[in-house]
Amino acid sequence: MRVKKMDHPNHSIKCVVNTCHYYTSGDYCAAEQIEVQPRNAADSQDTDCATFLPEK
Repeated sequence: MRVKKMDHPNHSIKCVVNTCHYYTSGDYCAAEQIEVQPRNAADSQDTDCATFLPEK
């Protein structure tokens, strides 16, 4: 899933994965939207951010 990277942080999405293309200082995400998978996750350890894109 490739989404637009905004020029400002999305303050409603906290993210500490500093190796992601969408990461911004202050531990925020600059993706316009995110997708978290899978549908039938039982707890947070079962989830995965499908929006993650490694920083180049």
